[in-house]
Amino acid sequence: MSALLQPGMLVRHPQRPDWGVGQVQSSIGTKVTVMFPHSGKVVIDSTRVDLEPVFDT
Repeated sequence: MSALLQPGMLVRHPQRPDWGVGQVQSSIGTKVTVMFPHSGKVVIDSTRVDLEPVFDT
């Protein structure tokens, strides 16, 4: 899934809905950096977490 994530895309963390909708900052290999409104900048290993794209806000 990380190959499909591009900077600027909106995503949710499936196990952390309290973080809100985040914006992808970068996606390099299996590391995705996302800025979440309620937890700040988080680096996520996409082999461990399948971020959910958000198409409607």
